Amino acid sequence: MHAPRPTSDLRCLWPANATLGEGTLWSPRRQALYWVDILGRQLHRYEPASEMRISWHFSEEISALAERANAPGLLVTLRSGFAFFDPDNGTLTPLHDPEPHLPGNRFNDGKCDAQGNFWGGTMDFGCTEPTGKLYRFDAQHRCTLAFDANYAVTNGPTWSLDGRTLFFNETAKKKVHAFDLDPATGALSNQRLFLRLADEDGYPDGMTTDAEGRLWIAHWGGACVSCHDPVTAQELARIQLPTDHVSNCCFGGPELKTLFITTARFELSDAQLAAQPLAGALFAIDLDQPGRAPHLFAG
Repeated sequence: MHAPRPTSDLRCLWPANATLGEGTLWSPRRQALYWVDILGRQLHRYEPASEMRISWHFSEEISALAERANAPGLLVTLRSGFAFFDPDNGTLTPLHDPEPHLPGNRFNDGKCDAQGNFWGGTMDFGCTEPTGKLYRFDAQHRCTLAFDANYAVTNGPTWSLDGRTLFFNETAKKKVHAFDLDPATGALSNQRLFLRLADEDGYPDGMTTDAEGRLWIAHWGGACVSCHDPVTAQELARIQLPTDHVSNCCFGGPELKTLFITTARFELSDAQLAAQPLAGALFAIDLDQPGRAPHLFAG
């Protein structure tokens, strides 16, 4: 499979000092990049054409999002579950909390599949207890436990081009798992190890799929984003970042050839922060191959 190549230098778009940058989402309708600072309880929007930066503050952690197909605004995951948020008027509408019995958990990463269902993973707030699960939330607001992962930290998911393979990260154990997926029912089966990161490469965090089906994986503690063949897991390319904790990535821009990358200051020592002044910034780099537009939430 072709190895994609950068067509620009890496650039810092927003030195936001995010405690935990995450949740990248390109908005084709706004031609803007949404992203979050989970622990800072903020949603950000960056508009490349004008370089406009807008932020919204929440009373709890916000972690992942998707645009709605049939209404304005976003579906978001908060510490307390799923909600609608309209950036234009600031309206927040809680929808469903699947884990009121797990007050030590919070939502982490998530995104929509091609059918318009949102898949969101939960995790232990302290990143130690194996309480993480993966949920599937549909247009009728039905929430299904898709995978009782028992992971301390969940990240992803992303999908193969045909939508029949789901990739999901067991971050604390450095593992990327693959599952067979029935797109019609959401049923997962045949869990298998797709990739285990080497010790020096950090931990697999957020990830996305490009137009050729390659996986792009952010490396927490590894200062990079790597690109992998979706069948063999062979590494095809690597984008180095000037800070250790690289947390999420997605494609955007007019031709979907810009890779947006979030980073974090969380868990860096004072000495590391002094040496990495751009920790917590939003970055971008242009590539010679496009990604895919994000799927919309059907509800």
